[in-house]
Amino acid sequence: MMHLITGGSGSGKSAYAEHEMVRYSEVRYEESVGDGRFPFLYVATMMPCGREAKERIRRHQEQRMDAGFLTLERYTDLAGLKVPDNAGILLECVSNLTANELYERNQNFDGAYEAVISGVRMLLKKTEHLIVVTNEVHSDINGYSRETEEYRRLLGKINCRLARLANRVTEVVYGAPVCIFSDVR
Repeated sequence: MMHLITGGSGSGKSAYAEHEMVRYSEVRYEESVGDGRFPFLYVATMMPCGREAKERIRRHQEQRMDAGFLTLERYTDLAGLKVPDNAGILLECVSNLTANELYERNQNFDGAYEAVISGVRMLLKKTEHLIVVTNEVHSDINGYSRETEEYRRLLGKINCRLARLANRVTEVVYGAPVCIFSDVR
């Protein structure tokens, strides 16, 4: 099962995603502790560049400290990540991964798109429960630079593809989750 969680910057989507993973996986956690599997994997994609990014990473690590997550840092080439057995994977965040892939590939949009989508597909094969966090980037003002607008279009295209792969899509607005789509009973 894949749950795509989106929302604006500072909307509370990260905390919601972590809560959902723990809530979903409480039974799986108890089962997995005894058999040597990691309870939850947290695949972090934000490069620690600059003071603000390092502070955000620190804050996110603090939020998930005691929740049973093993953090794997992966900035590009998600499909190449070695994934241990687990009870669930939380990928945070597709917008960072997309930017990293885009600049790693010298703004090759098709290559960045394929890298992100193939990476998410690989994670889907490695777990029973995948939560993917991304940013809503088309609800704010327009008028950004050409480069930023192209990135926003690429992320929008990736988000649309991920929504089609997902069993559930939730938008977090001001800390409140709003179900957009769910085929989960």
